[in-house]
Amino acid sequence: QVQLAESGGGLVQTGGSLRLSCLASGDISSVNHMGWYRQAPGKQREERELVAIISSVGNTNYTDSVKGRFTISRDNANNTMYLQMNSLKLEDTAVYVCYADGLIFGVSPFTSWGRGTQVAVSS
Repeated sequence: QVQLAESGGGLVQTGGSLRLSCLASGDISSVNHMGWYRQAPGKQREERELVAIISSVGNTNYTDSVKGRFTISRDNANNTMYLQMNSLKLEDTAVYVCYADGLIFGVSPFTSWGRGTQVAVSS
């Protein structure tokens, strides 16, 4: 399996920047997509929003609200994914959770989740 550990969250003022990191360990070769979800205050786990996703070959996709402000990237050599967040807004406040999916031994699908890192944006 694949284990994920996030870091880089914190408190920032509106307009500021943060960079989140997600370190993957375990059966890294089985990973296909990696991404970031977020769970806003008062929302249930089932209401997590997909923020950004990146494939093993670097194709990316973003939710509309973060396009032009957030950049997802992946350093396969160091098993790390990043989310650079610029021009942060109050509504970006959430727990950001790292996600990965793939196929174990090329046949068994899996998804893995990190524990999350808190991002708080203040005015």
